[in-house]
Amino acid sequence: MTSSRRSCCPIACTLDILGDRWTLLVVRDMMFMSKQRFEEFLESPEGISTNILADRLKQLEAAGLVQKRPYSNHSRRMNYSLTEAGQTLRPILKSMIAWGLKYVPETATPQLDLTNPNEQEMGSE
Repeated sequence: MTSSRRSCCPIACTLDILGDRWTLLVVRDMMFMSKQRFEEFLESPEGISTNILADRLKQLEAAGLVQKRPYSNHSRRMNYSLTEAGQTLRPILKSMIAWGLKYVPETATPQLDLTNPNEQEMGSE
């Protein structure tokens, strides 16, 4: 992501990785909607552009939150998935969902898979 930090504040440093308007939506799609392929992310209702999506996937991979693997003989076709570090964002996203439902009028969640078979292992909830 960024090579220099604004400060040593953990909130500022986390925002440098996750704090733009698209990154957590890409993580959301992988975590709760089981999206893995570039085309699937483009179908999200927020309408991310292809260049922004490619950039965010690259940044998430560089941060160690996402890994990519080829899914066909075509070297450019990749499946993206959250790493163990990426999965640890689940309680944060679940808290954001709860906060938004409570304090932001007219919000709703589509059918999301909010469960995680590894939550006990990861020490959350």
